[in-house]
Amino acid sequence: MISALSQIAAHPAEAHPSIDATGEAELPIGVADLFKIGIGPSSSHTSGPMSAAEEFIRGLADDVKSNTVRLSATVFGSLAWTGKGHSTDKAIILGLSGFTPERVEPIEANELMTEIKTTHELRAPGIGTIEFVPDRDIVFDTSRTFARHPNAMEFEAIGSDGASLAKEVWFSIGGGFVEKEHSGTRPESSKSQWGYRTARELLAIAQNAGCSIADIVMANENLRRPKAKTIERIDRIIGEMMSCIDRGLAQSGELPGGLRVKRRAGELYRRLIARRARNERLPNEAFDYVSTFAMAVNEENAAGGRVVTAPTNGAAGVIPAVLRYYRDFCQGASNEGARTLLLTATSIGSIIKRNASISGAEVGCQGEVGSASAMASAGLAAALGASNEQIENAAEIAMEHHLGMTCDPIGGLVQIPCIERNAFGAVKAINATSLAMHGDGTHMVSLDHAIATMRRTGADMSEKYRETSRGGLAINIPEC
Repeated sequence: MISALSQIAAHPAEAHPSIDATGEAELPIGVADLFKIGIGPSSSHTSGPMSAAEEFIRGLADDVKSNTVRLSATVFGSLAWTGKGHSTDKAIILGLSGFTPERVEPIEANELMTEIKTTHELRAPGIGTIEFVPDRDIVFDTSRTFARHPNAMEFEAIGSDGASLAKEVWFSIGGGFVEKEHSGTRPESSKSQWGYRTARELLAIAQNAGCSIADIVMANENLRRPKAKTIERIDRIIGEMMSCIDRGLAQSGELPGGLRVKRRAGELYRRLIARRARNERLPNEAFDYVSTFAMAVNEENAAGGRVVTAPTNGAAGVIPAVLRYYRDFCQGASNEGARTLLLTATSIGSIIKRNASISGAEVGCQGEVGSASAMASAGLAAALGASNEQIENAAEIAMEHHLGMTCDPIGGLVQIPCIERNAFGAVKAINATSLAMHGDGTHMVSLDHAIATMRRTGADMSEKYRETSRGGLAINIPEC
């Protein structure tokens, strides 16, 4: 792979139209960044705020920590409108307590929250035990907004005299990614000879190097860490995805939040197994399993369980379901093929995030389930041996048929329509792969065109349809 890629090093501009004078381009977003291990129910409303709060505490100067007697947080925009349904307050408390999404366990998180609500005490790293009253110290401000992003939050450390010792504004920009206001260059802006920003550039690099899209992604991962470490990380991500499906299939009962939504994946799965035991095999059996796998993940997510952002928590079921479909239903499936699926999906997710958004608060669910479906379809096509052009075509088909999808969760909970929506996204991804692989990769609408359309559609979309629960299904349900 490296020898093939090295062919473009001497003439990088020919392979990459937007490469800079140094012969390098911006390093694309990596597999470990797009696929983060954490807890539900939301990457932008739970994982992001937890990470931001933890970084705020960790970044405080020692003299500020020693003089802090109170901590407060205010959330704005979409975080304020749907934050309680997405457990944003819980996430911030965990972050201020020093936890990160990957390190915290769901049971441990619930126990800590019960303790803090009972004692009104919080133990913050470097600060110690201080008084903390959640209803007083976490404010949901639905009036103020920030131009940079709808998901904004402000953290403050306060001294004994009531004076502000430190104050920072952070943004949760989707998929668990966070940015601090006035922050400098982010780590992912490092340079690479195999960097790309668009699908057109990615295809050009692959054609000039004579390699696959997955090879290019792995070459960029090799700039971050040894290859063995990347493979270890990918295998862990895949393992977490499969474990999440298994946990979801084993559960029953109602999901938390007050809507009294019942878990269905486990019962559906048992019916499928029983039907197979009776040798009742229907033509759509594989899609029934795929839907069940996706719902199992998103039921776990809705319950605050352990999930992988793919690329968000709200869309966490699509890629695992397609991955499980590849493993269980595709002839010749292998561990290497599963890794190829995830690496290829990473390339598509990186392009979407850089040119549009994966945040439901910014562009609606087309940026969440739509992006996940495009990523999954491209990954599956790659694992099944498709050409690079067919892979790009698969991603475009999946994205095109999610355009305009709103984000309107009932009650601000990631349950209705989110759980079923993941099942449809997974099925669409497989259908898109099939359509693309029956063609030769040529098509009229490019993936770049579809992504640009998604971005513009999101900008035109009314705010009430972008994860505020003020429009759509969120308000148009029958009164019981």
